[in-house]
Amino acid sequence: MPQDLYDFAPVLKLLLTGGTLALVPLAWVWLKAARSGSEQRWRALSRLTLFLVFDLVLFGAFTRLTDSGLGCPDWPGCYGNASPLGARHDIAVAEAALPDGPVTTGKAWIEMIHRYFATSLGALITVMMVAAWVLRRRGGAISPAWATATFVWVCVQGLFGALTVTMKLNPGIVTLHLLGGYLGLALLTLQSRAPDAPRQPLSRGLRQGVLAVLVLVWVQSALGGWVSTNYAVMACSEVPRCQGKWWPAMDFASGFTLVRDLGRLPDGRYLPFEALIAIHMVHRLAAVVVLAALTALAWALWRRPVPARRYGQGLLALAALQLVTGLSNVILDWPIVAALLHTGGAGAMVVVLTALRAATRDA
Repeated sequence: MPQDLYDFAPVLKLLLTGGTLALVPLAWVWLKAARSGSEQRWRALSRLTLFLVFDLVLFGAFTRLTDSGLGCPDWPGCYGNASPLGARHDIAVAEAALPDGPVTTGKAWIEMIHRYFATSLGALITVMMVAAWVLRRRGGAISPAWATATFVWVCVQGLFGALTVTMKLNPGIVTLHLLGGYLGLALLTLQSRAPDAPRQPLSRGLRQGVLAVLVLVWVQSALGGWVSTNYAVMACSEVPRCQGKWWPAMDFASGFTLVRDLGRLPDGRYLPFEALIAIHMVHRLAAVVVLAALTALAWALWRRPVPARRYGQGLLALAALQLVTGLSNVILDWPIVAALLHTGGAGAMVVVLTALRAATRDA
């Protein structure tokens, strides 16, 4: 049935829901840090928000992996309602027409819970920004610039969330939405560190290595998002070969045509299977480079004093997690737990590498 892509009738109810949910972490921070100063409470809120954004990234991956991204085919509500309860009739009609289609009661709830979660985080980040400016006017050390940048980030993420639905899971939009989630993790990681915290000296070359590995992780995350959003994980179902060959037939031009709809080329033709193989193989080969770089960096950090050594240990653990979950996605037919851990592992690498860069200085 035809459905308007944008229906802002329930927007006030959604904002009220998100604001109400945001009161829970705000109250927790206030009670937990009741005897702390204003800046300490702000820092505690930034750390809690970082944790919640990480959870939202995972829940976004769960929404995609359960094919719930179009559980409600309009935005920001569900068939013009603030919850699937008010859209029961429309959902039932869509589900009866296509029992295995994108709209079911379960998928609608998953999609809307994701939106409630995102709205509540938007409210938290708005509070953080306002509080940062108030504290700066009082002469505090909190940087309102970072908080304002995070507010702009969450607004842009909301736009990408809307486009994910209205552009029908366009691979480029969904991949950018995932990378945007990782950018939010980096921004909040920088803000969770106290400005007067000591910074450990590291050689300039090693700090440049941290930055280089962080860039590699971002590139690999983009390739991983491209694999996932194009459903190219199972284009190769064996390791280390693919389709029984070391170098199977691949269509790189079609696979990496970035501006196109899901499963189709710009001229309307279906995406060839060789394109999916190309997408998969590029991610697989890049993983070898990234894992080698991570291992080298972790080994160099391991030889340094604490806390650099602990960062090295953490990076080694995350590299092992990514290797195991990446192989599991191929060998075990893309189990949802392994896929979620793989997405979370990439986000954790962004957090650890960003925190390491912020916690050190050139020796």
